[in-house]
Amino acid sequence: MSHPKKLKNKMYLKELETMQVELVKLQEWIKQKGLKVVVLFEGRDAAGKGGVIKRITQRLNPRVCRVVALTTPTEREKTQWYFQRYAGHLPAAGEMVLFDRSWYNRAGVERVMKFCTEAEYREFLRSCPEFERMLLRSGVMLIKYWFSVSDEEQEKRFQARIKDPTKRWKLSPMDLASRSKWVEYSKAKDAMFAATDIKECPWYVVEADDKKRARLNCIHHLLSMIPHKDLTPKPIKLPPRQRDTGYVRPPRQKQTYVPSCY
Repeated sequence: MSHPKKLKNKMYLKELETMQVELVKLQEWIKQKGLKVVVLFEGRDAAGKGGVIKRITQRLNPRVCRVVALTTPTEREKTQWYFQRYAGHLPAAGEMVLFDRSWYNRAGVERVMKFCTEAEYREFLRSCPEFERMLLRSGVMLIKYWFSVSDEEQEKRFQARIKDPTKRWKLSPMDLASRSKWVEYSKAKDAMFAATDIKECPWYVVEADDKKRARLNCIHHLLSMIPHKDLTPKPIKLPPRQRDTGYVRPPRQKQTYVPSCY
């Protein structure tokens, strides 16, 4: 299988800029039409989920589009209905929520690392499709992406993170443990797809060995999934500034300034 040449950075940035403008239009459409949008990002460690989420949200209003990346559940949360901690982050009308990993943790890391029982895992596979159908019936738009990366490319990205102090934090103990359980994760993913790749809410697989292509392909697909029109507000005309009627600014020496180091 021949692989396409990597995108030139100039072309990538041009396409990304065009799509980010369209994402702003989508944001306004979601807000004005009162849509409730949920997008799930799942996949192998270092598959590029965070990168595409960052590009999607880069130009958007965090009050309309927010990211949910939950940490390890607390002891109290472990006793709750499994979907409860995720349900609390679902959008209200006019909002879009991006889940950087989601309730599918149970079918992935929890399954492989034995953080849940066999009964809990089986119940998840049975109830998850019904939970998602319930969301759809309530008016939530649910879109699920799986970022697929080869073991060779994942290894390269792990090594790059080890060498870069600004990226080393991305390698959690779970990420390192996953290296020795590649086959188990593959089997868990296959079982998850078999149970949850439902007609009403299918999984969309993003080939992610090429980060730039993956980002553009995913954003392009997301835009196509939510038909929208351009509701961008018309250019704003600024009102005249208030006239100075004798205002005296306090002395500068009475204020504390950040040192001018540059």
